[in-house]
Amino acid sequence: MNRRRLGTMYLFGIALNGAALVTAASTGATLYAVTFGIVMIYLGLRYWMISRE
Repeated sequence: MNRRRLGTMYLFGIALNGAALVTAASTGATLYAVTFGIVMIYLGLRYWMISRE
């Protein structure tokens, strides 16, 4: 898989986790919201590592 496609997949994952985070936070599921936030940070770091090469 090339870097451009991998970067697109990371951005898509970040967007999906962002939507899940907002949904979890609006329903009061704090633990789920924190988990989605951690996953977003991880995916953001991975995207940053891919994009700077």
